[in-house]
Amino acid sequence: MRADRVFAYGAAAGLLGDQLLGDPRRGHPVAVFGRAAGAVERVLWRDHRGWGALHTAVCVGGAVALGAAAQSLVRPSRAASVALTAAATWAVVGGTSLAREARTVGRALEAGDVEAARARLPHLCGRDPQALDADGIARAVVESVAENTSDAVVGALVWGAVGGVPGLLGFRAVNTLDAMVGHRSARYRRYGWASARLDDVAGWPGARLTAGLATVAGGDPAGAVRAWRADAGRHPSPNAGPVEASFAGALGVRLGGTLSYGGRVEHRPVLNREGRPVRVGDIERAVRLSRRVGLLALGVSAGARALLKGRSS
Repeated sequence: MRADRVFAYGAAAGLLGDQLLGDPRRGHPVAVFGRAAGAVERVLWRDHRGWGALHTAVCVGGAVALGAAAQSLVRPSRAASVALTAAATWAVVGGTSLAREARTVGRALEAGDVEAARARLPHLCGRDPQALDADGIARAVVESVAENTSDAVVGALVWGAVGGVPGLLGFRAVNTLDAMVGHRSARYRRYGWASARLDDVAGWPGARLTAGLATVAGGDPAGAVRAWRADAGRHPSPNAGPVEASFAGALGVRLGGTLSYGGRVEHRPVLNREGRPVRVGDIERAVRLSRRVGLLALGVSAGARALLKGRSS
C-alpha cells in the first residue's frame, strides 16, 4: 500500500477514534511525554537559551526518532502501518476533548452558574478565571476553541501528511513543550525561548490552513477573510492571530481585547471589530465550526500527500 493511502486511512481512523473515544482518562501518551520532558528539564535546566535549545532537541528529537523507529518496524505490513498511523493520530489530536471542555463551560454559563464555569475554564485555557464575567468566559472559550483547532487537530494532520508518524509525534512534542516552557515567566524567558520559536515555525502552516478552512466552513466567508486580512497581524502570536481573526469573522463576533494570564494583564487588539460581543450560544457554534474545519483538514492533508506522492513517483 502506498504511503499516501496509509496516511489517509490511518488518519481517518484516528480521527474517528478521537470522535468515538476522546482522550484516555489515564495514561495518555501526551501526558507520558510531558512527564519525560519534565524529567529532562530537571536535569538540564539553566537560565540560558542554549540549555533550553538542548532540552527542545532532546525531547522533540526523541519523539521523532520513536515515531521513525515504529514506522520502520511496521512498514512490511500494510495493516500494521495503517494501525500505527491511526494510533498515532488518535494520540496526538484532541478535538473531542476540546469540544467536551468547551461545552461543559457553556452548559454552566447557560445554567447561570458562573462560578462553575470559572472552575472549569482552566481545563481549557490559561486565563485567570476570577477576572472574567460570564461574557468574558464565553469569549475566552471561543478563542481557545479557535486556537486549539489549529494546535490540537489541523497542525498535527499537516505534519502527519508531511512526515507520517514521526511528523505526527514531532508536532505534538513541539506543541506540548511550548505549553510547558514556552511562556515568558521568569523561569522560562530564556530556557523556553527555543521551544516557543520552534512552535511558531511548526504551527505556521497549520494555522494558515485552519484560517483558510474557517473561511470556507463558516457562515460568513467574506467576513472571515476581511477580519483575517485586517486584524491577524495585530495579534501578538503569529499563528493564533490568523486563526482567531478568521473564526471571529466567520462567527460574526468580536474577539481579543483585555485579558489576564497568571496575574499579568494584557491589552490585545480587538479582532473583527465590526462583529457583536460573544454570547454563550457562540460556544456551540465555535465547536461545530471547529469540527467542520478538522474534517476538511483531513481531506486537504490526505489529498496533498497523495499529490506529492504522485509527483515523486
